Amino acid sequence: MGRKNTILLVLIAALFAKEALAAQIDVGGSQGWDESTDFNTWSSGQTFKVGDQLVFKYSSGLHSVVELGSESDFKSCDISNPVNSMSSGNDVVKLNKPGTRYFTCGTAGHCAQGMKVKITTVAGNAPSTPSSSSSSSPSSTSAASASRVGFTVSGMLAFAMLIVLRI
Repeated sequence: MGRKNTILLVLIAALFAKEALAAQIDVGGSQGWDESTDFNTWSSGQTFKVGDQLVFKYSSGLHSVVELGSESDFKSCDISNPVNSMSSGNDVVKLNKPGTRYFTCGTAGHCAQGMKVKITTVAGNAPSTPSSSSSSSPSSTSAASASRVGFTVSGMLAFAMLIVLRI
């Protein structure tokens, strides 16, 4: 009976590993959330999947993160009706469903200078290869892929353990 309990605990841990293994993506790559970063180029080299987390790293007090509700607000830099505002300097946004989300800096003039990013999230089982990989940062893409491979392996191990328990 003790062995079955141990195996059950391992299976439960494997199920919770999905959260722990979600890819954490630093917005802007090594440059971070800054007005000098080309977010169009950066985001075009990324694949964002459900379960991933965006990490906005910046100097608190100089910048902020404002999530906008529409593409028109994004294009016109209208931050008067935000979905969410963050200002910690290390903000994490979980991508919990497929779709497009819009983020900009709330500091006056920064959005107009290009400090904004459009994030399109795909289902977790979509291919990991971005459509335009030439501008992708190898380290962030590799880390995201490694996280996903780790979860896939742990899922297969959990499934194998279930089969062993039945035999």
